[in-house]
Amino acid sequence: MAVTLGSELELPCGAVLPNRLAKAAMTEGLATPDGRPTPELERLYGIWADGGSGMLLSGNIIVDADHLERPGNVVIDREPDADMQARLARWAQAATRQGNHFWAQISHGGRQTQKVVNPHPKSSSDVALALPGGQFGKPTPLTTAEIADLVARWAIAARACKDAGFTGVQVHGAHGYLVSQFLSPRVNRRTDEYGGSLENRARFLLDIVAAVRAAVGPGFPVSVKLNSADFQKGGFDFSDSLKVVRWLEAASVDLIEISGGTYEQPKLLGVAGQEAEDEQVVAPSTAAREAYFVDFAKAMQAEVSVPLMVTGGFRSRAAMEQALTSGAADLIGLGRPLCVDTDAPARLLEGAEQLARYEDDLDLVPGWLGFLKRFQMVKAISGFAGIYWFYQQLWMLGHDGRVDRDFPVFKAFRLVDARGKRIMKERAAAL
Repeated sequence: MAVTLGSELELPCGAVLPNRLAKAAMTEGLATPDGRPTPELERLYGIWADGGSGMLLSGNIIVDADHLERPGNVVIDREPDADMQARLARWAQAATRQGNHFWAQISHGGRQTQKVVNPHPKSSSDVALALPGGQFGKPTPLTTAEIADLVARWAIAARACKDAGFTGVQVHGAHGYLVSQFLSPRVNRRTDEYGGSLENRARFLLDIVAAVRAAVGPGFPVSVKLNSADFQKGGFDFSDSLKVVRWLEAASVDLIEISGGTYEQPKLLGVAGQEAEDEQVVAPSTAAREAYFVDFAKAMQAEVSVPLMVTGGFRSRAAMEQALTSGAADLIGLGRPLCVDTDAPARLLEGAEQLARYEDDLDLVPGWLGFLKRFQMVKAISGFAGIYWFYQQLWMLGHDGRVDRDFPVFKAFRLVDARGKRIMKERAAAL
């Protein structure tokens, strides 16, 4: 029988997703200053649950409050108290109210932690981000004792989410966050058992997966988000990724989400990076097709049998169905379209052919000033301003249950930035 968007997906652990559409992880910024879920998160995820996705992935749930991905992240860095557990349970209940799955994406910012959060972040090594603007501090290498503590925290967070009613977990090993920093030979300069060979660089990830699996048991979905490549010279490349996928399959992972890029090279957003891309050996159609990582996933499917989720750029029903029927993907991840059209999955399941590509009209710099993008600072700010527009849509959904397609990009940039600074001031005052 042909696989369609409405087909169920049975995972190796026995869990069944009701269809092949997933709401991809997107950072929400809606938690309290001390990292607790809020009614706004419940409202947002309830809306998404009503939207038709077979599975919802949370945004970054952080295992270290000093290493937020952004202000307003949910934080589980210890055994939750009664209030935290109740908040997690209400969030999970809202997010699963249509019988769909809700998985927790568990993460750590590492060196991609802004200075406003932590001017001295921890990472695999002391390699600083090569981004203009000075928003990120030079990192300090984690000790082996700190690494072991973080592995334990991932397991604690996974168990807390399972107990609260989440139906799966995902270890975030992509996009330049901490696990990705260990995997990258460009960032990981360690000389101990966590550095050097790929086996050593992948040890942190595999330790986390083993600890999480032990914490949640064999019948609970455990997923990993992994870069197909960093798209940076000297970084984690496709041959590395393929080897790691084989190890993850052997480690009883139920689903691997394929993505790519880092803050320095944000391929995941279709945004130009700070350097020329490192060439990867895959079919040239990747550059032309709307789905950025399909060819990488198809090459992986030839080597492993673990189900793959592909996220990044999907807008047409035809491309989604082609990815499923060709065997390149088992699950389609949708991100930015769901920030505005929250019922997009239901529309696709009912036969819609195309989703809107709002990002095409969100450039902070008008066309007649395009020459300014020759400056790296302007280029970076312009790229992230469009992202902040989507952040603002999520804020409005969580607070008011509505979106504003005409919201000004520059205003969104200012509001989101000010909101993050206010959260950090309130957090500091409470400490």
